[in-house]
Amino acid sequence: MVGRRRFAAGLLAGLLARPASAQPAYGRPPPPPPLRLEPPPGRPPGPRLVWQPGHWVRARRDYVWVPGQWVRIRRGGWVHGHWEERRRGPVWIPGGWR
Repeated sequence: MVGRRRFAAGLLAGLLARPASAQPAYGRPPPPPPLRLEPPPGRPPGPRLVWQPGHWVRARRDYVWVPGQWVRIRRGGWVHGHWEERRRGPVWIPGGWR
């Protein structure tokens, strides 16, 4: 539930922060903006939690910042999410435990 609220807040803040003229009129979407430096807000709020940094997601033809959050540690190693260039434009590959 908290993740949905953060996503909605990030979506709204990102849409309000970017001018409409920054959106492309047609063609391929622009590459995502540079990642923001988002250090963890203090110590983990509980045991076995790790900070997942924020990232950009596409919202139609624009990008919206999704803030970082604390996630529970699972088996395997953490792989950060990243943008992958595809034929129709950049695609977000979410991070996760692999």
